[in-house]
Amino acid sequence: MRQPPKHARAFTLIELLVVLVILGSLIGIAVLSVGIAGPGRELHNEAERLGGLIGVLAEEAVLDNREYGLLLTRESYQVLRYEPSRRAWQALADKPHRLPAWAELSVELEGAALTLPAPEGERAEQGALQPQVLLLSSGEISPFRLLLAERRAQGLRLRLVTDGFQLPTVEVDSVAVRK
Repeated sequence: MRQPPKHARAFTLIELLVVLVILGSLIGIAVLSVGIAGPGRELHNEAERLGGLIGVLAEEAVLDNREYGLLLTRESYQVLRYEPSRRAWQALADKPHRLPAWAELSVELEGAALTLPAPEGERAEQGALQPQVLLLSSGEISPFRLLLAERRAQGLRLRLVTDGFQLPTVEVDSVAVRK
């Protein structure tokens, strides 16, 4: 006669599969929360957000027959609307949209780099808001090159470029790729 096996101390197949599913779920959550939301991805999202905002403002300018502008600083940007009755630019929101602390913005208009003011200091001294980029009711946009970049030396650099008649497109800066 065969003797029944003594209690073997091993895991069943079901127990092993449950452990693998739990580990796979935890690893997937960790990869999604860290990998996708890294600085490079967040910078790309910020560039797409700014490009989309410019597109919406260009459409609004034509539809409402109003002039819009973007006030740019190294750390933020703000939407302005021209008020003909006051003959001045007015901010649409109380606060400008701030970029993440590790990102910075620079701009070129007509091939010349502009020195962007500090967020609060220089603007408070000047008093009047003056946009660097205009979105006109005729459908034209100031030709510009915006550079969104990580502050670290080898960080990602993205450009938003327009010739003044087309909406800006997001491109990876070729200078950053060559380094």
